[in-house]
Amino acid sequence: MSAEIFDMIVIGGGPGGHAAAEEAARSGARVCIVERAQWGGTCTHRGCVPTKALLTCSRHFAELKKLNRLGITTGETGYDFNAIRRHRDQMVRIAALGVEKSLKDAGVEMKVGEGKIVSPGEVAWTDPVGQGEVLTARHIVIAWGSEPALPSFLMTPHLSPSLQPSAPYSQAAAITTLPAVPAPQHTPARSLTSDTFLQLTTLPKNVVIIGGSVIGVEFATFLAELGVPVQIVEILPALLPYEEEEAAAMLLKELNRIGVKVLTATKVEVVREEPEGVCIIAGKDGQRMELTAEYALLCTGRRPRLDEESLINMGIQYDRRGVATDEMQQTNIAGIYAVGDVTGGIMLAHRAMQQGRALASHLFGDRSVVYREDIVPSVTYSHPPIARVGLTELQAREKGWSVEVEIVRSDYGANIMARTELAGQGFAKLIFHKSKLVGATIVGAGAPDLIASLSLALTTGADLKILKSWIIPHPTLSEGLKL
Repeated sequence: MSAEIFDMIVIGGGPGGHAAAEEAARSGARVCIVERAQWGGTCTHRGCVPTKALLTCSRHFAELKKLNRLGITTGETGYDFNAIRRHRDQMVRIAALGVEKSLKDAGVEMKVGEGKIVSPGEVAWTDPVGQGEVLTARHIVIAWGSEPALPSFLMTPHLSPSLQPSAPYSQAAAITTLPAVPAPQHTPARSLTSDTFLQLTTLPKNVVIIGGSVIGVEFATFLAELGVPVQIVEILPALLPYEEEEAAAMLLKELNRIGVKVLTATKVEVVREEPEGVCIIAGKDGQRMELTAEYALLCTGRRPRLDEESLINMGIQYDRRGVATDEMQQTNIAGIYAVGDVTGGIMLAHRAMQQGRALASHLFGDRSVVYREDIVPSVTYSHPPIARVGLTELQAREKGWSVEVEIVRSDYGANIMARTELAGQGFAKLIFHKSKLVGATIVGAGAPDLIASLSLALTTGADLKILKSWIIPHPTLSEGLKL
C-alpha cells in the first residue's frame, strides 16, 4: 500500500467533519476527508434537512385554515404525501450537493469509503469495492456522528433485528466496523426509529411515539398537522424537560389542540410487534395500560457512533457518552481530535460545525475562531417552535442566584406584527444575572431566527444597558426582544 501525505485527515462527512475540513483547507492546509456513503451525514440525510422539509409542508397545510380570516378563499384543500416526499428528497439532494461543492471549492480531497485509524498519523482507507491505501497526516479528526439510541426494554425478540441495539460501549466488547447505513426498505418494521421513519412511502394510520424530547415532538407535530392520530409516551414528568417550563407547557397545549395525546410520567415496558401493528405495554401511577397503533416511533435520543476497535487499539479514552476531548477537541492521544456528535453532549449540527471551525482555526489559522459549549443555541422545530440560548430561569436559580436573577418577558399578543400575521401565541423571555444576559427563550413564530441576535448578545457579554440601546425596526416580530 502506498502512503499519501496530508496535513489533516477527517473521518466523517457530516457537519463537524465538513466544517473542519473546509476551514482547514481554506487556511492553506492539505486536507483529505473520508465519508462512508452520504456527504452531509445524519443532518443532511436523516435529521435536520428532511425533517424540516416535512415540517414546512405540514405547517403550510395547517395554516390554510387561517386564510379565511385574511379574506382569502382556498376552496377544498388536501395534500399529496408523495409530493411531500419529493420536496423532502429534493432538499436532501440540494443540501448534499452543497456539501460536496463547498469541499471541492475549498480544495479538499474527498474519498468515499471506510476510514480506520491504524496509528496516530495513519488512516487506512478502503473504497466501496475493497481497494485501499494508507493515508498519513499530522492531524486526524474523528467525526463519526451518531445513531438512534434505543433503551434496554427494546432488546426483545419481538423487535425487528435491524433495531436491536449494537454492542454496549465497553472496553471488553469491541465491534469491528461502524454500523451500516440502513438500506431503503418499502416495508419497514412496525417499530421505527427517526431514521427508518423517513423510509415510509405512505403515511401511517396512527402512531405511538416513545419519547417526548425534541425528535418526538417534531414528528408528532408533522403527523398531527396532516391528520394522523398521534400519542406521545414520555417517561419524565413533562415534555422537553430541559427547556423553560412555561415554554414546554405552551407547546403541550398546542399539541393537544391539534389532536396529539400526551402521556407523561409513563414508562414503556414492552413493545410487541404484531402482524398489523404494535402493542405497547406501559405503566403510569402503578397502573398498566396497552396502547396500539400501526407503528411505534422510537424517539429516545441519539448516541455517539463509536468505532470501538479503533478506539481500543489506539488507547483513545471514551465511554457511553462519547469520545473524550479537551477544550481544543484533542483526545488523550496527541494529533487525534474529535468533533460533533461523537463527542457526546448536545447533538446539534451547528455545535459540530463550530467545533470543526474552531479546531481548524487552532491548527492552521489565527486561532480567532473559538468554541464555547455554554453559548450553543438550541431549537425545537415544533409549531410553535421553541428556541433557547444559555440558561433557563430554573437553571439560573439553581446556581444560587435567586435574589440577583431578573426576568424580562414580552408576549406575542402585544406585538402588532404577530397579530397582523396571525402568528398565534408566543413569548420572549430574557434572563439576567447582575444585569448581564445569561439566557433567553423564545416560543412562537420566527423563534429559530430571532434567537440568533440573542445568541450574539450572550456571546459578547451584553447587559441591560447595551440591550436598552438596541434599535429594532418597526413593525417586526423582533420588537418583542426590545427592553
